[in-house]
Amino acid sequence: MAELSETTPRIASARPEMTRAVMVETGLDDAMLTELVHRFYGKIRADETLGPIFADRITDWTPHLARMVDFWSSVALMTGRYHGAPVPAHTGLPVARAHFDRWLALFRETAHEVCTHQGADHVITRAERIARSLHMAVQDAQGVCPHAIPSLR
Repeated sequence: MAELSETTPRIASARPEMTRAVMVETGLDDAMLTELVHRFYGKIRADETLGPIFADRITDWTPHLARMVDFWSSVALMTGRYHGAPVPAHTGLPVARAHFDRWLALFRETAHEVCTHQGADHVITRAERIARSLHMAVQDAQGVCPHAIPSLR
């Protein structure tokens, strides 16, 4: 295997160009995603269904919000800023389909308030996929057959 030397050309990552292209196409940027995350989790915290679940697990919201901004930056803009494992963090939660439906309803509402039309569509599509994945992982951990449940919509 050849070793890299100081004179060996390095292959540039395509990620920055992909991120720029998504930003141009959707109107999303870091400031908008930060606003989306902060406003969305403000609604979550005030929500009578979801608020208590989060309150039982998160006492210091500052690092959680920063981590969620990194997550959505990675998901929406392909920045690669998030380095975590969301599935294990969610599989032990006492949640059912109704919780994911509520989460999605609040996310959709907030995305339409904060983002451009194209940006809202972009993040909502990703949120729906994430909710389906997490819902199936939670059901699997609870021993429920995910194929018996209709997809979230």
